[in-house]
Amino acid sequence: MRKLLTAPVKMPLTDSENQNYQTILKHAQELSLNLMAIKVENRPEDFLSWCEEFYRLCSQELNLELLEPTQFTPLKKMQDTLTNAISAAQIKMLRVAPWPVFVSYIKDKADLHALDERLKLVAHCKALQTQSLSEMIDEDLTALIGKHTAKHDTSIYDFDCEWFGSAKTSKVFIQLWQAQPSQFETAINCIPLEGEVSHADYTNFVSAYQAIFAENDLGAAPLIPATRLLAMRRPDQFVALTNAKIDLFSQGLSVAKFNNKDFDGYWRDLILTIRSFAWYKQALPADEFEQSIADAKAILIDVFLFADEQTAKNSNYLKLKNKPSKSSTTSGKRSRRSRESVQVLVDKALAADDMPQYLLDKRDSIVAEVQNGKSIDQVISLLRSIFG
Repeated sequence: MRKLLTAPVKMPLTDSENQNYQTILKHAQELSLNLMAIKVENRPEDFLSWCEEFYRLCSQELNLELLEPTQFTPLKKMQDTLTNAISAAQIKMLRVAPWPVFVSYIKDKADLHALDERLKLVAHCKALQTQSLSEMIDEDLTALIGKHTAKHDTSIYDFDCEWFGSAKTSKVFIQLWQAQPSQFETAINCIPLEGEVSHADYTNFVSAYQAIFAENDLGAAPLIPATRLLAMRRPDQFVALTNAKIDLFSQGLSVAKFNNKDFDGYWRDLILTIRSFAWYKQALPADEFEQSIADAKAILIDVFLFADEQTAKNSNYLKLKNKPSKSSTTSGKRSRRSRESVQVLVDKALAADDMPQYLLDKRDSIVAEVQNGKSIDQVISLLRSIFG
């Protein structure tokens, strides 16, 4: 273990990597006796592999029963630093990866990052571009900004709406989003649906977006919700951010760190940097899968962030799908959707090619049951068992 801990000293670390390494060492000192009891067989020679191996040892080989209560805090801090270091090192790969390597990496990490769900979310939001925001049901409006709720019926929303990031913590943004959809639509429409988005397109969007907050005397407009809107509009051109991702992308790409108000920094330091990379410029899809990656190549740099076996399992879609039916009530009351939303969702479900006529004839009955709180899957499954 001592040789493993000191191995990075001989590695060519960047300033941010060395800072992460020193932080890891600091917390490791408080766990030294416990760490020395771990049998080490693998001693990687590069920093990314070192972080991955050390994280594995601390997560799987460390005897937690022997830890003192006060040692769990430094352990958690050390693991958090390791995951951040892994993310930054993996993002660093984006600077040199050609298109085949970019695609191969995403394919290898598909299960850990719930790639299937992510691509379904992207496809769903792309399909919404034929509607105006004022015409959308609440479920689609919240899906666009990354807010997953119990109203997102799993038969339609077979993905977590919060992949890539969420605007749900930005209360002021959400209030405006719900109250003034037409103004946000004006801003979003500044971004073309095809071709490369120009700086002029982006600045027009930013001006319209910032004006919504200024006109309501709500101070400076937040960048993070705007990146979610941009990335859902053009996932091949924009990256959806969170506060944590700003720091990790800045480290991994070696660009200046910007903040949640810096729209110029987002464009200059992140978007233009990504556009300079080989995988971005030389994307040559060879099949349908690669085309789906190319259509979302910017937003999918999220797949280069750290993920473990729990990441995909924490999907809000899976939590809702696997939730016991008796738990779908709160204080004895079912969550009721608007009739308009229910009708739209039921019609989407009934549009499936394999839907039998007897279910189509029961459309109004299905709407009524779903409006009372049952899921579409529950109602259709029940009717299939009775009439099928």
